Amino acid sequence: MYLTLLKSLNRLNPRIWDFIQLMRIDRPIGIYLLLWPTLWALWIAAKGVPSVGNLLIFVIGVFLMRAAGCVINDYADRKVDGHVKRTEQRPLVSGKVSAREALVLFAVLVALSFGLVLLTNSLTVWLSFGGVALAASYPFMKRYTYYPQVVLGAAFSWGMPMAFTAQTGDLPAAAWLLYIANLLWTVGYDTYYAITDREDDLKIGVKSTAVLFGDADRVIILSLQGLALLCLLLAGARFEMGVYFYFGILAAAACFAWEFWYTRNRDPQRCFKAFLHNHWAGLAIFVGIVVDYAMR
Repeated sequence: MYLTLLKSLNRLNPRIWDFIQLMRIDRPIGIYLLLWPTLWALWIAAKGVPSVGNLLIFVIGVFLMRAAGCVINDYADRKVDGHVKRTEQRPLVSGKVSAREALVLFAVLVALSFGLVLLTNSLTVWLSFGGVALAASYPFMKRYTYYPQVVLGAAFSWGMPMAFTAQTGDLPAAAWLLYIANLLWTVGYDTYYAITDREDDLKIGVKSTAVLFGDADRVIILSLQGLALLCLLLAGARFEMGVYFYFGILAAAACFAWEFWYTRNRDPQRCFKAFLHNHWAGLAIFVGIVVDYAMR
């Protein structure tokens, strides 16, 4: 139904679909992977009862900033995506959207996101500049470092401290445990994603953790996921979470174990499905947090 609704917009103006694809609105997995950790932080900061205003600000903000990140990523990769089978038909590569249009769209999405942040408080506004810098720099990191996934993890996690400051006006030290947990988790699942393109990346000289890790990729991914869960356990202790939170952690651990088993042959398509599967791990943790506070 979601895709049907989006495609119906194409009948209003054929170019709308080009911009939908550029923003990856037709592929909501990135929204989920960015949304769940942000909501973890917001729920914990609010002790289970976030304000309606903050909930709307962060849900809409996740949608806008993920779209902005996709646009600037495709702008940065417009000269290399044509050499990668999975991305050779993207709107900027095919010429359906111009580089100038992409930059204007990126600016509009960031401006709208900043407008939302202005509805919070000064500390959150100041933090938002760091989020924009990380989102804008990530796509260019793969030219210079084998760790672009680390920068992506930092960007995908930045909404978490912002959620704390927006909800409480403060940023407790324990909130950084949640941040580190999500950063580690992001590096793990985005390495699964990068494995899908590894052969093409090697040919054109694009760097990634998938290229760096080589045959140790799956073991390192599982280790990163384990460290992420350890940080969540430490955060749970600091925030005095209850048993349902730990059930959520256990469900996420089961997801990670399944992904490790499923990708045992390193088939690129299986690695891509493992990347998509991380949505369920993030959701499981969020459900655990919500139920834990609801049952108190």
